[in-house]
Amino acid sequence: MNSNTDKAPFWIGADGALLGPQMSRSNEVWLRIVDGRIHTIAKAPKEGEAATHYAGLLVPGFVDTQVNGGGGRMFNRQPSVETLKLMLDAHGRFGTTSMLPTLISDDIRVMQAALGAAISAREAGLDGIAGIHFEGPHLSLERKGCHSEARLRELGDIELALYAEAVSQLGVCVVTLAPERVGPEDVRRLVALGVRVSLGHSNANAENVMAALDAGASGFTHLYNGMSQLESRAPGMVGTALSDPRAFCGIILDGHHLHPVSATIAWRAKGSRRLMLVTDAMSPVGSEEQEFEFFGGKVVRRGTELRDLNGSLAGSVLEMTTAVRYAVKVLGIPLEQAVAMASSTPAAFAGLNDRGMLAEGMRADLLLLDDALYQSKRWQGGRLAAGAEVRSKSV
Repeated sequence: MNSNTDKAPFWIGADGALLGPQMSRSNEVWLRIVDGRIHTIAKAPKEGEAATHYAGLLVPGFVDTQVNGGGGRMFNRQPSVETLKLMLDAHGRFGTTSMLPTLISDDIRVMQAALGAAISAREAGLDGIAGIHFEGPHLSLERKGCHSEARLRELGDIELALYAEAVSQLGVCVVTLAPERVGPEDVRRLVALGVRVSLGHSNANAENVMAALDAGASGFTHLYNGMSQLESRAPGMVGTALSDPRAFCGIILDGHHLHPVSATIAWRAKGSRRLMLVTDAMSPVGSEEQEFEFFGGKVVRRGTELRDLNGSLAGSVLEMTTAVRYAVKVLGIPLEQAVAMASSTPAAFAGLNDRGMLAEGMRADLLLLDDALYQSKRWQGGRLAAGAEVRSKSV
C-alpha cells in the first residue's frame, strides 16, 4: 500500500462514497491520488498502479471552524506549534482533517502569540491548520458566556493590524464579534481586509444584526447560544440568523447546548448548505483530562459536558464524528446532508475551495466510515494518518 507517499500515484477504493458538492452516493468507488490530491474518480483502478480496497463509506474529511483545544491543551493557555499538533492529532481521531484553532477573548499579547503559532505550524507542514478564529474580544458583556470580562474590549487599530496579518499569512481569519460593539462601518473594514466576520456573544436587536449582515458579516457563532433570543416581536440574533438566507450558522450538536427540536428548526430553516457542525471543543477532547484552569476559574467535565464552577456551559468535549452521528441518529438528518454540514459547508464558509468534498482536483482529505458512522481510517492529503476511533457510549 502506497498511501503514505506523495510520489507514486496510488488508488484508494471503498464499497461506496459520497461524491461532489451534492454528496451523491455511489457504490464501488476508486480514487486515484496524485501529489496529495484526488486526480481521478473511477469504478476500477488503473492496472499496474498500487491499489487498496476498504470496506466502508468514503466521505470528505471534516472541517471544524471552532476548536479551542484538544489533547489536554487549551490554545489560549499554550499558544504554540506543539499545542496545535496535539489538537490536530486529538481531533484527527474523530474525523477532523482541517480546523480553525480558536482563541477565546484574550489580551493582545496572547492573540499575537496564537497567530504566530498558527503561522509557524503551517510552515512546519501542519496543513490541517486551515487558518485561525478569534472568538472575541469584541463581545457583549450581557452575553459573554464563559469569556473573561476583563479581556473584552472595543476594536482598535492593533487588532485590525493583527487580523490583516492573519489573512495575509494564513488566508483564513474568522473574527466573532457583537454588532452592538462593532458597528457596520468597522464590519466593512474587516471584510475589506479579507476577514470573515461571524456574529455571536451578542445582545443585539434584529436591526443591528441585519445592518452587520448588510455590511458583509457572513456567519453566526454557535447558533442559539450566547445571543439574543427569538421572541414574537423581537426576533433578536437567533431569529435574524434563522431567517437570513445569506448567513452560515455554526451549531453544537452535543446534546447539551440545545434541545433537539431547536436543532431541527435550525436545520429546516437553514438547510445543509448554510448550517455547519462545530465542536467548540476544549482541552479534554482526546485526553483523560477531567478539569482545567480557565481564566482564573475552573472547568469540570461531567460525562459529555463541561461546566464552570458557576454551572455555566464552558465549551464542549464534542468530536465531529459524534456530531454527525447525532445529526443522523437523533435528529433524523439524511447522512448526505449531515456529512455536508461537517465538510463542504464549513469549507465554503471559510473560503477553503480546495477541500470539503470528494471531487477531482480537491485535496485528498478522506475519511472511511463504518456502518455505525465511526471513523475507520483518515487520510490527510493522501497520507494515511489515523485509524479507527474509540467508540463512545453516547451517540
